[in-house]
Amino acid sequence: MTKRVIVGVSGASGSVLALESLRLLGGVGVETHLVVSPGAPASIAHELGEDGLALLAASASRVHEAGNLAAPIASGSFRADAMIVVPCSMRTLAAMAHGLGDNLLTRAADVTLKEKRRLVVAPREAPLHEGHLEAMLRLARMGAVIAPPVPPFYARPASLGQMVREIAARLVNWAGVDPGEALTRWGGDD
Repeated sequence: MTKRVIVGVSGASGSVLALESLRLLGGVGVETHLVVSPGAPASIAHELGEDGLALLAASASRVHEAGNLAAPIASGSFRADAMIVVPCSMRTLAAMAHGLGDNLLTRAADVTLKEKRRLVVAPREAPLHEGHLEAMLRLARMGAVIAPPVPPFYARPASLGQMVREIAARLVNWAGVDPGEALTRWGGDD
C-alpha cells in the first residue's frame, strides 16, 4: 500500500521547507495531503511569490481547505502514516499542544496524536519563551517529534537550496519515509 503523509503549513516563515518536503515525498511515491492554515497564505505569498499556494498545491496529491472539518484527514479512520507541520507557528503549536482542533490542520494533528501516528513539528520562532517551550514539551510528551529546522552544517551545503533540501530530507526521514540521496548521512571517519 502507498504511504500517506499529511503536510500542514502554518503562517510562520519557512514555506520553502514545506514545498521541498512535498517534492521529496512525491519523489519517493508517497501520497501527500496538504492543508494550509488560515494564517499561512500571506507568508507563503511573501516567501514563494504570488503563485506560492499554487506551487504547494501542485506538489501535493490532494489539497484540503483549512475550514473543512469534514475532510477525510479529520478522522482517525482515515489511514495516514504520518503528519509533518512545516513551518509551524507558535499559535499552531499551542493549539496542537492543547488539543484545539479549531481548523483542519490542528484537527489532523490531534487525530495523528490520538491514533499514535508520527507527528513531526518544525517550529519556526526565535528566541523562545517559557510558553513556547512548555507547548513543545507537552507535544513531545504526547509523542510528537519536535524538529526545529536546524541546518546540518557537516553536510557542507553549498547553497541555500541545498540547505533547504537537507532540512526537508530530515523532516521526511523523521516522518518514517526514506528520502534517499537527499539526506546526507554522517559517515564518521569516512
